[in-house]
Amino acid sequence: MTDRKAAIDRYKKRKTPAGIYLLTHAGSGLRWVGHAADLDAIMNRILFTLRHGSHRRADLQAAWNADGENLAFEIVETFEADAAPQGEALKSRLRDWRARLDALPL
Repeated sequence: MTDRKAAIDRYKKRKTPAGIYLLTHAGSGLRWVGHAADLDAIMNRILFTLRHGSHRRADLQAAWNADGENLAFEIVETFEADAAPQGEALKSRLRDWRARLDALPL
């Protein structure tokens, strides 16, 4: 029982990579830039909403519905857990990446 509790405690205290990512739909060529506090989990979350037809971006959902699982995921910037930008600084980084990559917001 103590091993299980220790494993759970280690999992809760683990450092998760935060950052900015790019999604590219190969069929349409559309691109989206987003950010996540946990880059390891974000793609699974996106795929879950797309598969259930409930993603909040109608254009991404429409591209998925038309062409299926044809998305490429790329991490474009990572942040140290203690130094991740917040608020306006994060919005500025996202605007910069959207402009550089000619992408839509996610």
